[in-house]
Amino acid sequence: MAKAIQSWERVQLRVPYTRTHITRLEKAGLFPRRVRLGAGRVGWVEEEIDAWIESRIAERDGQE
Repeated sequence: MAKAIQSWERVQLRVPYTRTHITRLEKAGLFPRRVRLGAGRVGWVEEEIDAWIESRIAERDGQE
């Protein structure tokens, strides 16, 4: 099954964090890891970003 890859710009529209903060969260295992697409180009798997957002909502609502 094909996976959709989101660019930094698309991720930033959905998650209002700086690049630096997302990098810190990735290193801590608290945010989906980026996928290296080529020299100087990375992206994030859309489904993983969706799941991360859903987990934040569930945490807020006391479901986790």
